Amino acid sequence: MARVIVVTSGKGGVGKSTVTINLGYAFSSLGYKVCLIDSDFGLKNLDVMMGLENRVVYDLRDAIEGRCTLNQILVKDKRMESLYLLPACKSLSFETINMKYMTSMIEKLKNDFDYIFIDSPAGVEKGFQYACGLAHEAIVVINLDVASLRDADRVVGLLLKQDVDQLHMIVNKYNHDDVTRGRSLSIKDAYEILSIPLIGIVYDDHDIIESHNKGLPLYLDKNSLVHACFDKIVRRLNGEDIPFTKMKKRAFFDRIFK
Repeated sequence: MARVIVVTSGKGGVGKSTVTINLGYAFSSLGYKVCLIDSDFGLKNLDVMMGLENRVVYDLRDAIEGRCTLNQILVKDKRMESLYLLPACKSLSFETINMKYMTSMIEKLKNDFDYIFIDSPAGVEKGFQYACGLAHEAIVVINLDVASLRDADRVVGLLLKQDVDQLHMIVNKYNHDDVTRGRSLSIKDAYEILSIPLIGIVYDDHDIIESHNKGLPLYLDKNSLVHACFDKIVRRLNGEDIPFTKMKKRAFFDRIFK
């Protein structure tokens, strides 16, 4: 039976989709069968970020209206045998979505997968309620700024009201220099505000933008810091108690000439 985990934040731009995709690749690399669900009907980003947009034939509306089966919606990843995407559908809206159908769909998927990650839309309105209504476990993605933490704090309260009681925090786009120089809040600040377990720190990496443009998730680069970060996140989600990944400081002349 799959663990169903919603990836959310409340604030847009913190990197929910990046986290969702890299979690999918990290778990799949260990042999788990993983399904990623893009629940952002307005933007529909995951297929593009994974380089799968040309493989999408059917969407959720086709399944709801009986034009295809659930298995026909699922798009198999090019690089990982056990990773699948259920793409979003721009012609659906959260006001008209049939939650009974979505709940029954999740129950069917749970029999076929080990992990199901739901990429939640930004904000705390209909889309958030829809995505969180499908899970009992959540990853709250934050950046270390006041707006992100304020919105995340509200999200934590709403999740608890919806009986999503297994909560985890990932600090994304972490910049060590900004923290040590006082230009951003600290991880301690985040923990004191949200009071939920920290399962991962993902360092800021400009290569992520290029990887999205190419449809080539950065986790696939085994030498990248992102790869190391998500490998440890996976192990913590599976119950291991391990240290967080530390960024190795480059030598002074490396920083000047690179």
